[in-house]
This record gives sequence, structure tokens and C-alpha cells, in this order.
Amino acid sequence: MKNPSEEDAGQTRQVRIPVGGDPGASTRTVMLEGDLTVPPRSTGIVLFAHGSGSGRHSPRNRCVAGVIREAGIATLLFDLLTRDEETEDNVTRRLRFDIELLARRLVQAGRWTASQPGTQRLGIGYFGASTGGAAALVAAAETGAAIEAVVSRGGRPDLAGGRLESVRSPTLLIVGERDGTVLELNRAAYARLRCENELKIIPRATHLFEEPGALEEVARLAADWFRCHLRPR
Repeated sequence: MKNPSEEDAGQTRQVRIPVGGDPGASTRTVMLEGDLTVPPRSTGIVLFAHGSGSGRHSPRNRCVAGVIREAGIATLLFDLLTRDEETEDNVTRRLRFDIELLARRLVQAGRWTASQPGTQRLGIGYFGASTGGAAALVAAAETGAAIEAVVSRGGRPDLAGGRLESVRSPTLLIVGERDGTVLELNRAAYARLRCENELKIIPRATHLFEEPGALEEVARLAADWFRCHLRPR
């Protein structure tokens, strides 16, 4: 699956997003690197929360983002960890599972997006993959009505814990049919969600949706969900 032309979907610019340090540990601000693309006449913007050990250069998420932009929706792909934190996490694998930290940064990135001249009038949605799916759900539970839609691809909603019942944003869970354990975790989460929600199972797909046509179907479902729910502020 190839990326749609950026000429057709708006120009991408690199941005730096300020977020606070860990509560109780430091008051310092760190800067997160991101790629912001705003197509003409966008109706909303989707912030991507990447999965375990991944970042804004994830080829799968970039492909999904391209299809979302074709639907007239802006995208912000950004790293939830700084470069130093990524270096540490490559050794310890600790931060990628720190859902509270990732969710806080996603919330702060949403607030930054809502404050920028080019995006402040756009409705905001979250797209999360793997552990990023849990971070998106926790962030949505904290933010409430300010987040208009959530999509989780092969996510770990179980890691959202007791926050699942507090999510009010319309939520779409997408899982591969052959992603056995993750599929069962998503079925359990689907039963616990109290918001508008759907569970879509991609036939014959495994966790990374590498099978022919699988990622294209993920992208189509996500774009349709956001197009249906995101509205300008």
C-alpha cells in the first residue's frame, strides 16, 4: 500500500510540540517531534498514538494517515517519546508500556493542536495502534467531549484498565481475525465500553495487517469513522 501524493493531500511541515515532564518527577518541558499535514478544507484532525517501540515514521500508520487525508481530514503523526527516551526504551522497553505517560502527552498534544492557528477550528480524533490504542482510550476518557472519535488498530484496550467505562468518544476497534489474544482482549473491551462503539474484524489478518488488502481495509474503515464523527469546532 503506497502513500497518496502529498500534493493532493496538503503540504507536510515538521512541528515541535511542548509537553510537561512526569508529575512529581520534574517540571521540565520536553519537545516532541511531529509531522503535521492539513489538506485544504479539512473538517477535522487525527492525532496518531504509535504502538510499542514505534514512532511517527511507522510505515503502516503513515499509509493509514494518507487515506485519512484523502477523506479531507488533517493528520498529526508525532513521537510520543523524545530521542533520549527512545534510546532508553530500546534497552529497557519500559516507557512504551507507560500508558499514563503516553496518554498525558497525547492529551497535551491535543491541547497544542487546538491552540494553533491552522488547526484550532478542527474537530480532534485519536488513532492508536498497539499500546498506543490504550493511550488513546485513556486520553479520550480524560479529555471527554473534546475528542470526537477514537480508532484503535490492533490495540491493547485492556491496558486502559478502569478508564474504558469513562470513554465518551465514539470508538472503533479494528482487529485481525488471526490476532488471537489481541482479538479476545478487544472483544472484552467492546463489551465494557459505554460510548458509541463498533468492533471490526479483518478476515484472515494477523497483528500487523500484512496480508494483501488488510491494511487498505483498516485505512478505509478509519477514514470513514473519522469522516462520520469529526466536525469543525
